[in-house]
Amino acid sequence: MIPLIEMNEVPEGLLEIKEAKELHRVMPHPTLLFLEGQKKAPLFVTVLLHGNEDTGLLAIQKILRKYRERKLPRSLIVFFGNVYAAKEGLRRLEGQPDYNRVWPGGEMTDTQEGRLIARVVEKVAARKPFASIDIHNNTGKNPHYGCINKLDHDFLYLASLFGRLVVFFETPTGVQSLAMAEYCPAITVECGKPHLQQGTDHAAEFVDSLLHLAAFPDHVVLQNERELDVCHTVSKVVIPEAYSFSYSDENADILLFPKLEEDNFSMLEAGTPFARVKEGSGARFAAYDDHDVDRFDAFFMIEENEIRLKKPLMPSMITLDERVIRQDCFCYLMERIDLEKRIV
Repeated sequence: MIPLIEMNEVPEGLLEIKEAKELHRVMPHPTLLFLEGQKKAPLFVTVLLHGNEDTGLLAIQKILRKYRERKLPRSLIVFFGNVYAAKEGLRRLEGQPDYNRVWPGGEMTDTQEGRLIARVVEKVAARKPFASIDIHNNTGKNPHYGCINKLDHDFLYLASLFGRLVVFFETPTGVQSLAMAEYCPAITVECGKPHLQQGTDHAAEFVDSLLHLAAFPDHVVLQNERELDVCHTVSKVVIPEAYSFSYSDENADILLFPKLEEDNFSMLEAGTPFARVKEGSGARFAAYDDHDVDRFDAFFMIEENEIRLKKPLMPSMITLDERVIRQDCFCYLMERIDLEKRIV
């Protein structure tokens, strides 16, 4: 069983560490930090579910320094997740499941990591959280954006406090925001690449705004919602284990085109090439929809040994990090949503 440390005050040394690789000296195991604030219903924040994404940790340090000598405006619960991978500077360790795929409702709950997270959710839910934030980074070039799992007013209002770019998704399951959406408005925020001050500042400002928010508006904030640019994830694109891939090795089964990283969150035309495939290899992507069905032929076509888009779509999270591609995915494909037709 993975130990779960529980703390009720900021531990000595937490605010002094300079990078996530040092966190294990203060928190050798996953840790829940409970801090009392003026408003009782706590804000729940998760950081380092991926050990190489340090913006959440840096943002929480900034918040805790701000309120070192005074009481928080609202109670705060912080879960410091995969401290083991953080020590090595990795998304996850070899053999570990992804800490953002083992939350209740997913397919990997019957693991020691899944049982750890179930304990976390039980303890947080018992305190009736006000809202939930899961802070992440991208490995590729992406703008900052929020991800929600329900298209209702509280979730959209929460997203509007972070920024105008919002992604609505229903898969993958087993993620923090989807699990916490059963208890309170929840969001995943993607804060660009790690280690950047802009991402740290944005995440800290967002956390602080939620600590000060007395309640979610009980009226429809139509103007805010009209200003949001909301996209829906329609496919998760992965490269099957059977095929080799590379950005530089022309002998690989799939040769990816690095310029695509510049096209994250840009609407691409039908026919846009994504990769070249080795002749005779039979290589192709797998493009899973929300029902985990591979619909490659709905989203892509192969012409002149190139994998090309079949219809206009918007990619996100394309990265040049080949290890991350193998551990997670190559990208997601999205379409824009007409909120007036979809909002509940």
